[in-house]
Amino acid sequence: MSTPVDGPSDRARAWASTSGGHVGAGGVVQAHVDAEPSVEIRAPRGREEREALEEQFLQPGATRAVGAGERALAEAPDVERTCFERDRDRILHSAAFRRLAGKTQVFVYPADHQRTRLTHALEVAQVATSVARGCGLNVSLTEAIAIGHDCGHGPGGHASEDAFDAFLPGGYDHAVWGADVMLAPLNLCAQTLDGVRNHSWSRPAPSTPEGVVVSWADRVAYTAHDLEDAVHAGIVDPGDLPADVAAVCGRSRREQLAAFVGELVRCTSATGVIGMSADHAQALAGLRTFNYERIYTRPEALAQSASVVRILRALVEHYLANPQALPADFQPGAPRLPTTLDVDERVGAAVTYVGGMTDRFAFRTAVELLDWPAVELPVGIDIPRAT
Repeated sequence: MSTPVDGPSDRARAWASTSGGHVGAGGVVQAHVDAEPSVEIRAPRGREEREALEEQFLQPGATRAVGAGERALAEAPDVERTCFERDRDRILHSAAFRRLAGKTQVFVYPADHQRTRLTHALEVAQVATSVARGCGLNVSLTEAIAIGHDCGHGPGGHASEDAFDAFLPGGYDHAVWGADVMLAPLNLCAQTLDGVRNHSWSRPAPSTPEGVVVSWADRVAYTAHDLEDAVHAGIVDPGDLPADVAAVCGRSRREQLAAFVGELVRCTSATGVIGMSADHAQALAGLRTFNYERIYTRPEALAQSASVVRILRALVEHYLANPQALPADFQPGAPRLPTTLDVDERVGAAVTYVGGMTDRFAFRTAVELLDWPAVELPVGIDIPRAT
């Protein structure tokens, strides 16, 4: 039997041999050597046909791709994709979205089965598209907003907003920063950026019903999955959830998503207002309050946040004092830096660079660049503090 030392394994050679595919009927190259299922397509469904289908299947008030697609820089329409499908693809392939895999949702250095900002965004997209599909809204726009909604988050979770507040006159809002800074280079549609910018409940209402759906989906998803992560970490027990909350939405993430998604579709379809009945809204609020008191503001979480704030502020201050240490793309005046926000160029450069860092990169940079004591780094739920 061959070993890696002797050369590629039989499995590796078999995989490499598939590079050219396999010639099938009519000389068409197929993926598999055996017969594949075929499909009868009378004509390709390009952008214009799918835009026409939107008019046929979307409910009145849903956002249509036709008449939308306003971008900061004008672009010709895509042949195959609607403007919102194009936005979704751009966000999915962006570095800002990929970096969410290394950013805190609740726990720094998450264990294998705990959420990151990226898995959170995907779960928000699942909830939001389920509601949008059930209500006859634009699923493509909904998904684009959902997967991009947290691209403005810095390392260390919401603590990064507290850290960066000190440098920006109007404070740091991850929703606004995501739309106007991190996603600005993608030249997205106005409707997509509006949904990202205003997904937080403390912001003005989004201009589209799809944006409002994402606002609800974000809260539904994180209340349910943050509780599940905390249960798995041994921080809380499902039995601790107040009985009146559990009576409406259950004690597990599966039960809670089913209850809240179903209620959003039912209530919206019945009333035309995107929302929930009072009992479900109170249960969602109760679940969020429970998480706030028992998970987000427990002493260990507050200590973690304080550590993150100190590190991120120190990094920004370092780059403000030493702008030449920034990568070339982040030097003051570089075209990728904030242009729509009223911030000093040096501040914009430093906050954009540090805000884009993943957790591990930020904390490693603090140790290597600032000689930050390892003992003062945030501690993961399953990682002992360095000594």
